[in-house]
Amino acid sequence: MPVAESTRVRTRAEKRVARGERFTAVMAAIVRRLPFGLAAAVPPNLLGFGVISAVAFCLDLALLTAFHGGLGWPVPVSITLAYVTASGLTYLANRALNFRSHGAVGPQVTVYAAVAIVNYLAWILGVGAGLAALGVDYRLARIIAAVCEAVYMYLALRFLVFRDARRPGPAGLSAEGE
Repeated sequence: MPVAESTRVRTRAEKRVARGERFTAVMAAIVRRLPFGLAAAVPPNLLGFGVISAVAFCLDLALLTAFHGGLGWPVPVSITLAYVTASGLTYLANRALNFRSHGAVGPQVTVYAAVAIVNYLAWILGVGAGLAALGVDYRLARIIAAVCEAVYMYLALRFLVFRDARRPGPAGLSAEGE
């Protein structure tokens, strides 16, 4: 007996789209409630980037602490392994949930890899390991580097990596007025 359309099992792709739509709706709802006129200036995908990045950064810092503080590995090795792991999570979550990109994965991953390498060399190792070498606690050095990294990565993801994604307007309205 055929299954009615209304009771049909959702495909993985449909579930993935629904997750992205829910994430975007939550970010847009939060942005609409921002005080001081910020709702007009902050796009929902900026907030989404912040939420995803905060989760990835917590993972990054936990792994850094485990690798260096717990296992005693050198700071550059610990930073590298923690960063690569968190960076992969960031790419996947931003692609699926935040920017909801449908571009070809191959070219996106290539651009993302280039962006991540520049980010890693300039902000993570340059600022993070550089400050640690100057005597700043490695965790504080990583936090300072993360502030620089956040600005760079959001702009790179929005305008380079996921440039195919629709651009939401204020409070979650797409540029097309949906």
